[in-house]
Amino acid sequence: MTQLHGIYIDHKMTTPFAMAQLSAKIKSLATDLARSGIILLATCVRVEAYGDAAAVTDIESTIFSGLSYKRIEGPIEIARRLAEIASSAHSQILGESYVSHQLAKSIELVDLKCPISQVARFALDIGRAARERQGFIASFNYDQIVRDIIASRFTDGERPDRLYVIGAGMLGRGLIRSGVGERFRATIVVTRNPKALRKRLRRYTDIEVALLRPEEIGQEREPRSIVVIATTEVDDKYEAILQNGLLRLEPRTIVDFSSVPALSSAAIKSLSYLNMYSEEFLQFIEHNNRQLAPKLPLLFSDIEATLRAVQIHIAATTTEPGQYTQREG
Repeated sequence: MTQLHGIYIDHKMTTPFAMAQLSAKIKSLATDLARSGIILLATCVRVEAYGDAAAVTDIESTIFSGLSYKRIEGPIEIARRLAEIASSAHSQILGESYVSHQLAKSIELVDLKCPISQVARFALDIGRAARERQGFIASFNYDQIVRDIIASRFTDGERPDRLYVIGAGMLGRGLIRSGVGERFRATIVVTRNPKALRKRLRRYTDIEVALLRPEEIGQEREPRSIVVIATTEVDDKYEAILQNGLLRLEPRTIVDFSSVPALSSAAIKSLSYLNMYSEEFLQFIEHNNRQLAPKLPLLFSDIEATLRAVQIHIAATTTEPGQYTQREG
């Protein structure tokens, strides 16, 4: 008999910053835990683990030690939770799309034959479909935020100089493809691995960017440039390199999308620096969530209706007996 359990903590149970710090510490464990049949979902606002009850209990006293977390049991309850996550109903930014991609990547690490993998794949499809049907789509858009910030920093026809995008991951490449650099005379991607990025960009023949290593930032002052930090992979050494380079560069504004701020505000206090906890960012989030919050009941009902229809298929992924239960409230 397979018993599936889950343990989770998210930004609603603590502060977003504390959640981001915890996630940054343990997300590297995902691959090892997957070998034990555990799905670890560690994003900037959540740490959640799902799998066989015994395996989940084994990590309860390590990863979740000293934390106030919640536990759920059974394939249907887990499917509901993961479907709601995939729909972005529990995101700090309601309606955002990144969380479903993050969940998909976490699921892919676990053997498809594991019952938790099958339950999670059902849930991912259910959540994504409900999000589309209900139009639960964020107006909070990273590239639009960058455009708005650029517009506010360059008025009266002033022409920007160069746009620096630090990081070549999913967010960085998305910003580049969105065309946010069209007002600038050039877009510079700062990466520690230019060779790998060149390979990734080959398919995008319409994208023109220059590549720069972190230590090459700030060869001259550029007070009409904008810097966007789109990476979470910043250790102490990298942070020091970025800070020194940016202090030399003296850009108009630094926009940091890292869940754990990549730079020390005190170290670069002479520069204009916005991170995800700055008031300007929080206003973007609040505006978005105010628009989407009224759609939450319909989104939950959509997910619930689908779960009713497929509960037999989900339950069949394990030999665990159990009853389907209604959502409280």
